[in-house]
Amino acid sequence: MNIKAAAPNYVIEPTAIPAIPIAGSDQLFPVHRVYCVGRNYAAHAVEMGHDPNKEPPFFFQKNADNLDTSGEFPYPPASSDVHHEIEMIVALKSGGVDIPVEKALDCVYGYGVGLDMTRRDLQGKAKDMGRPWEVGKAFEQSAPCSALVPASRIGHLSEGAIWLDVNGERKQTGDLNQMIWKVPEMISYLSGLFRLAPGDIIMSGTPSGVGAIKRGDVMKGHIDGVGDIEVRVV
Repeated sequence: MNIKAAAPNYVIEPTAIPAIPIAGSDQLFPVHRVYCVGRNYAAHAVEMGHDPNKEPPFFFQKNADNLDTSGEFPYPPASSDVHHEIEMIVALKSGGVDIPVEKALDCVYGYGVGLDMTRRDLQGKAKDMGRPWEVGKAFEQSAPCSALVPASRIGHLSEGAIWLDVNGERKQTGDLNQMIWKVPEMISYLSGLFRLAPGDIIMSGTPSGVGAIKRGDVMKGHIDGVGDIEVRVV
């Protein structure tokens, strides 16, 4: 006997699926989860007071709906020390568990330019108290990002300049080849901790030079081979 499935009977209206546009297309990339790699550039690890030679990779999460392509970043409440962190975004089209390094790039749909905006004062308090970082990292619109560029168009990136200007002054600069843990290694390591899925996003870490922003600032970021992002602090 065939039984027709009933429409979901939600008690409240579900929120829309977070999605990132695809450059040069009207298609959207639906976002499942957002993983962020901590201290993945040696110089940034040093500026944050850590030894990059002694630490395995570690990850924290933002929420999928923290991603934002509006071009504006509302200065968040409860903080007076909000920092910029320019990062390459890696978008996954497939996943799994215990993915071998040599197969990891097969999971990648494409790349983008993102900002891991951080309430540094709240993050610092959480660190001091041994508490999770979400209060400093996973607030509304804390992940401004560009459209995604498919890997089928640009290939897989292992080197290239990454930089951020604030009001026309260069603040962060580095090269993708300075990442301690490369993209295939990130994916492989993460898949040993979580079951990765299509729609997952990895924010791959930031070079040194992070610093505070204020209302009215304009942040312009770039990654060779990927593109640009421009965000005004409001």
